[in-house]
Amino acid sequence: MDAVGLIGATRHALARTRQVEDIVAEAWQAQALAEAVGSHLAVNGPLELRSEARGLSEAGGRACGALRSPPGGRARAAELTGVQDARTVLQRLGGLLGEVGIALVAVACGADEESLYWQCIEAIDAADESSDRVRGLLRQLEARERLQPDIAAEPS
Repeated sequence: MDAVGLIGATRHALARTRQVEDIVAEAWQAQALAEAVGSHLAVNGPLELRSEARGLSEAGGRACGALRSPPGGRARAAELTGVQDARTVLQRLGGLLGEVGIALVAVACGADEESLYWQCIEAIDAADESSDRVRGLLRQLEARERLQPDIAAEPS
């Protein structure tokens, strides 16, 4: 499945969640997706983006480690088949990571367990780092397009 579809599915699942465990699981799914998109762009994306894309992949991986994996540990991101439009994917991924951060703040504010609170704080920091990487990739993509306007529509 294309990254845009996976981001949409994760966004939809996050919006439907009501239980703390489900919110944490969807945050994990979003970070697994950030890791997968970063890995894909690091291998298949434009050369100018590959270093920052590796950073996104690493940040997503660290974030997954900070969160409890969903029951069964199955990542939607495993279904990633490609990134057709890097700009759209990165914009939507950035939006998803922002939504994840907001959801995790709500969980942290209502946490009765200290361990859940700190897990959310670590996951919020990780989502913020991933968001920073996405913004960095978008800036690099914009700079690339300014220098080479004829490749703006080139898939990655």
